[in-house]
Amino acid sequence: MQDESVHTPKPSLTDLLFVIFLRIVAVTGLWLGLQFWALLVGFSQNGAGRFDLMTIPWRVAATSLAVVFPVASIGLWMTVSWGAVIWTIGALAQLAMHLGWPGIFGPNMLIVLMHCVIALVYLAFRLALFLEWRRKEEVRLDLP
Repeated sequence: MQDESVHTPKPSLTDLLFVIFLRIVAVTGLWLGLQFWALLVGFSQNGAGRFDLMTIPWRVAATSLAVVFPVASIGLWMTVSWGAVIWTIGALAQLAMHLGWPGIFGPNMLIVLMHCVIALVYLAFRLALFLEWRRKEEVRLDLP
């Protein structure tokens, strides 16, 4: 006879904080995506940034990021691995825009700093989760 109750392990504090962090980044990514959509349709900058008034580099960047960030937000909210991958693509694109081509896109150190801080915190969480998993594996190996 099978046990009908499912025994799921209780998530650690690090797991819970990581999920909260991912969801905060998801909301931030959604906000960035909405800003790009507002730019494209002429809602922001008093219509001066509409798609038909943009230069070609801005058209490519804005349309790409208007799609990338909301998709990344969905993945981050669901805490699936592809969410972080898609966010990384968007973050690297914005870093390239504002650090690699500041003459075209303008320097925006706030966005650069935000993406760098998010990446460092994400890596710190992944390291903490790996060390926690490794510690649990060591404890399991010691059992008779």
